[in-house]
Amino acid sequence: MKVKIGSSTLELIKGDITKQRTEAIVNAANKKLAPGGGVAGAIHRVAGPELWEECEGLGGCRTGEAKMTKGYRLPARYVVHTVGPVYSGDPEDAVLLGDCYINSLKLALKSGIKNISFPAISTGVFGYPLEEAAIVALRSAIDFLKRNDGMDLIRFVLYSDRARRIHETRLKELVKKDSDIELIEE
Repeated sequence: MKVKIGSSTLELIKGDITKQRTEAIVNAANKKLAPGGGVAGAIHRVAGPELWEECEGLGGCRTGEAKMTKGYRLPARYVVHTVGPVYSGDPEDAVLLGDCYINSLKLALKSGIKNISFPAISTGVFGYPLEEAAIVALRSAIDFLKRNDGMDLIRFVLYSDRARRIHETRLKELVKKDSDIELIEE
């Protein structure tokens, strides 16, 4: 599914984040930026040991913040690392999750990156419910695109058909409510 917001495209696909050929991919990282399970483990495995060597020198990352490294053996030239919240049900979870998307996009744009791929941050071992996370992710990306020029593509790379369907349902709801979002492909 694809939508247009201004001159930018927001796209939802089912796929593997490590195979994306966007300029940058986003790593749903842990606070140490260390290889682990899930998305972070997959990204580190494909990128190679040089990614961890660079990450070690960054001094970790706080929840909601974003830091950038090279992509090494990934098709993407850069990796933006962000630490999502561990879900607790507290309203602050949504704020921190939104910060992950906004701060990743700000860092990418500041670095001249015009296209980026995101996973569904915090929805794996961090336990964020997919329905709620999809709303936060999509609203954050759409709000960012409305306020900032220069980003050509934001792609959400979802790991399952269920995750893709949930994101598509939420995006269709947002399209119906917002005349600034134009559906270009279902």
